[in-house]
Amino acid sequence: MKQQCIHIIGAGLAGTLLAILLVQKGHQVKIFEKRADPRKSGMEGGRSINLALAYRGLYALQQAGLDDEVMPQVVMMRGRMVHDLEGNTNFLRYGKDDSEVIWSVHRGRLNLAMIEAAEKQGVAIQFDAKIDRIDIDAKTFRYETDGEYRTEPYERLIGSDGAGSAVRHALVQQGLVHERSESLGHNYRELEIAPSADGGFRLDANSLHIWPRGGFMCIALPNTEKTFTVTLFLPAEGDVSFSHIQSPEAARFFFRQYFPDALGLIADFDHDWTNNPESRLSTLYLDTWHHQDSIVLIGDAAHAMVPFHGQGMNCAFEDCLALVDAIEREADWPSAISSYEAQRQDNARAIQAMALENYVEMRDKVDDAQFLLQRALERKLAELHPDRFVPRYSMVSFRRVGYATAFERGRIQRGILQTLTEGISDIHGVDYALASKLIHQKLEPLHA
Repeated sequence: MKQQCIHIIGAGLAGTLLAILLVQKGHQVKIFEKRADPRKSGMEGGRSINLALAYRGLYALQQAGLDDEVMPQVVMMRGRMVHDLEGNTNFLRYGKDDSEVIWSVHRGRLNLAMIEAAEKQGVAIQFDAKIDRIDIDAKTFRYETDGEYRTEPYERLIGSDGAGSAVRHALVQQGLVHERSESLGHNYRELEIAPSADGGFRLDANSLHIWPRGGFMCIALPNTEKTFTVTLFLPAEGDVSFSHIQSPEAARFFFRQYFPDALGLIADFDHDWTNNPESRLSTLYLDTWHHQDSIVLIGDAAHAMVPFHGQGMNCAFEDCLALVDAIEREADWPSAISSYEAQRQDNARAIQAMALENYVEMRDKVDDAQFLLQRALERKLAELHPDRFVPRYSMVSFRRVGYATAFERGRIQRGILQTLTEGISDIHGVDYALASKLIHQKLEPLHA
């Protein structure tokens, strides 16, 4: 396909990665971003500080030549450190060894690095450019900057402007795209664990810490500055909910009840509770991600999801790779957009479903005896049948298996685990001959 002039709305992580990949293929790219330049104004508050970088996300960064800039900014997480109410801990490794880990990365610093890289490679970025109106028929958009309105023509417009996408909103308003948003009914609020007096981590540095409490939970992710970002996930309404916590004092009382060991680590609890917003969690579903051959959506603008599998960024990065590949492979834009959407929609729906399931697992099951038994058996079967029985988490986080494939194989594997653990309480009671028979009957070798 011939080189294009492409407009991207949104200079977040997906928008900058997509721009870099497109410029590397010879396209001219302009980004319009509503925020001020974070290099001048500082990083935007009110959003999650931490993101989980998985292998598929790292692979996308590698394709853009950004991995050397990103990896010094990450902290490796080997697994989940589960904290019970008494303060006891139990470590659950994600993979077989340190070749199968995920990384905690600071959203703001990663975005800064990608903005810098995009500009160095010739991407033009207009900051302080809030989209006011998109005239789809005329192929123009109007934006506000410095108190003035300006109009920009486009041929190809890509909405990478997040869950509150102005591009998607314009399509929905005009009846060109139909959306459905499902609220989880749970919200979140963030706090911070500061470094220890000697400048080190106050908790194990290479774990994602979880305080599961059945129906709600806290998590903590490490940062390179030796801090942890703590996130409380809690129902918005009900007997145990944000609606009953109306002050820092009430929040402190709540933490003393359910997360006493975490409370003791949060030095500025009252300040963090007062100043960090309570935010909603929702899943976004669209019937289509494009309009004709001129507008297409990627990332959260197309398929926002809850954060409990740590795949929002990774999924968006895969969108970027898929769209660029389709543009390069197909003869024209209609074919490219159709190919991109066909490849990514089922996968997006699958990871949205898995993210919802993972919330239930993290808050309710990680300290359950039957879950732990099945988890131990899952690891054993993966050792015995590495080409067929691959844990779903491994498929999602340590491989580039399509999310839809991981979802379906995970469903089959869960059924096998349930059959094998029925009526037993110890892994030594497992019928491994039956296990082998079921695995070979139900699972083809996985080569991806």
